Amino acid sequence: MDSLASHLPGPRRPPAPPRPAAIDLAIEGMTCAGCVARVERALRAVPGVTEAAVNLATERARVSGTVEAAALQQAVDQAGYHATPLAAARDRPRAASARHDRLHVALAALLTAPLLAGMLLQPVGIDAMLPGWLQLALATPVQLWLGARFYAAGWRAARAGAGNMDLLVALGTSAAYGLSLYLLARDPALRHGLYFEAAALITTLVLLGRWLEARAKHRTTEALRALGALRPATARVRRDGAEQAVAVETLRVGDLVVVRPGERVPADGAVREGTSELDEALITGESLPVAKAPGAPVTGGALNGTGLLVIEVTAVGAETVLARIIRLVEDAQAAKAPIQRLVDRVSAVFVPVVLALALATALGWLLAGASAEVAVLRAVAVLVIACPCALGLATPTAIMVGTGAGARHGILIKDAEALERARAVTTVLFDKTGTLTEGRPSVTDVVPIDGDAGGLLARAAALQAGSEHPLARAVLARAGQPALPASAVRALPGLGVEGKLDGATLLLGSRRLADGFGLADGEPARRADALAEAGRTVAWLIETAPRRRVLGLLGFGDALKPTAAAAIARLRADGIASALITGDNRGAAHAVATALGITRVLAEVMPADKAAAVEALRRDGAVVAMVGDGINDAPALAAADVGIALGTGTDVAMASAGITLMRGDPALVGDAIALSRRTYAKIRQNLFWAFAYNLVGLPLAAAGLLSPVIAGAAMALSSVSVVTNALSLRRWRPAPTNTGGAPR
Repeated sequence: MDSLASHLPGPRRPPAPPRPAAIDLAIEGMTCAGCVARVERALRAVPGVTEAAVNLATERARVSGTVEAAALQQAVDQAGYHATPLAAARDRPRAASARHDRLHVALAALLTAPLLAGMLLQPVGIDAMLPGWLQLALATPVQLWLGARFYAAGWRAARAGAGNMDLLVALGTSAAYGLSLYLLARDPALRHGLYFEAAALITTLVLLGRWLEARAKHRTTEALRALGALRPATARVRRDGAEQAVAVETLRVGDLVVVRPGERVPADGAVREGTSELDEALITGESLPVAKAPGAPVTGGALNGTGLLVIEVTAVGAETVLARIIRLVEDAQAAKAPIQRLVDRVSAVFVPVVLALALATALGWLLAGASAEVAVLRAVAVLVIACPCALGLATPTAIMVGTGAGARHGILIKDAEALERARAVTTVLFDKTGTLTEGRPSVTDVVPIDGDAGGLLARAAALQAGSEHPLARAVLARAGQPALPASAVRALPGLGVEGKLDGATLLLGSRRLADGFGLADGEPARRADALAEAGRTVAWLIETAPRRRVLGLLGFGDALKPTAAAAIARLRADGIASALITGDNRGAAHAVATALGITRVLAEVMPADKAAAVEALRRDGAVVAMVGDGINDAPALAAADVGIALGTGTDVAMASAGITLMRGDPALVGDAIALSRRTYAKIRQNLFWAFAYNLVGLPLAAAGLLSPVIAGAAMALSSVSVVTNALSLRRWRPAPTNTGGAPR
């Protein structure tokens, strides 16, 4: 947005490019990272599928390609799981499932408690062990009824030629239960030396861990549910001269809706009557209410303050800002971070390795002279200490919570890859107009060569009639709407705009236009240099036919955003360099850079060359984040390691960026990088603990230093601790800033 040619006259916000076709499925029955790998393999094997990504935390699969959903569902079912279209799964009540799981945990705990009491009291000299037949009676419902899910899921996995967490639990508890049954059958009077309590307690602990894990995973999506809850169910519409309540889904573009104080705006639109203040905090992260008057745009989901508003609907359904925000967050949560590839490689062989290790443990103890009973118990401990669940949850839960926290504060992260790359950014390249400045320039200087200032403004306004570009609006604001717009108006990319007026061919734009016609010299050049040195953006108005001459110069000034200096200072304090890139003249660019403390300036850069400038920085070893808001920034946003677009800019810019800031506040750039670093730190912590549980626990179990019960407790704790650690990201808040040039 740094040259007059960055936009043709007409609407400022072109439609976003179409999103690639994808099918979203809800997957039931996944319990660990191995399940994820198996479902992905099954989906990718379906003809027509080009890519498939499965997320354990969201229990979702996203499939790209030319394929029917029914074929995908069949492939998932054959792999031992169950798939349903995501829309149908959303309609299914979660509360009933949660109550069912909670009831099973409570029943398992109730049946296991007497068995556990005998085991705990024995070391202190109190013999409270129940008769063997009673132990069997208590343990059997836990093993065969409440634990049936492990057998069912384990059998499906085994039938598909693979293994999962359920298979390990089923084998481990069955071994302990079967050994106890054998010992009891040999001696019906036996009370001690049975392992029913171990089998029952392991099942109970795993059920408890799964229930806690499900509750924690449900909390990771709170931000998304909060966004979804913003849209009211009904709207009050003026039709046929009367107000009537209609379902929001039936709203049409052009409808006039009445929003009373305290109600939420039902759809995107523009104010037609009334004034009020809207609370847009959950949409943009802006904590203060925003004043709205006739003509002002409003966003669906915003909360109306004290005034009554009549709003003309401009977007409905999937095209509203709120729907697009939810879609972006869902896409990010469904995606995989690059670091997940390591986990996928490990999980692909995890269960077979654990099974082999359990068998080797049993054989090793037998060869060492231990009894079959001891060998089986050691193998059981190995089976139940394994923690593929924690490995599968480590990355996606942190991404879910991190992207949700960002969305609450106006930072939309499009994909997990952008989230991971942003942590390593070393240089932030800022566009100038509309990014660091308000983007509302005004005409500060009118320099006619022939002395006719009014004529100069009138001609410039005629060329800019109908354009929504900030500099065009500034010209029209100063000159007023022209009596007769120019004809044959066309943009000259990177240079300016051309049109015909009163038989003359006129051009308005940068100094390059005058250079191209050999007119950038003499008195006009001296005056332009003086304006540029004063920090003005300079536009030249020249006539190329019937005469070739400079008609005059226009100088523009644009105020810095209040938080711009603080944003640059914060990045500098975090060890991140800032640079300025603009199509504006060097004088205006250096004036802004000096005011903000930016030392590296790339001025007079053509829109097509911005991407090359980004690539040059990357070749020098910098990890580059590009921040912009205009159509001409889109190639640079796409070329950068991380593209960061302002939500106040164009849809094309936002489509090209990995991160979108819902407010046009440059301070959010530092917040986005800080959130990325915090989220990535949580991912590393989670992976560390997930690997540590296994690397430490498996050898200890094989060595006989962990009982099966302790091993089961550790396994259940591993998943819960990983999800709980990720949930701590919910407390993340943007750093407070002031307008004095430094963070508080």
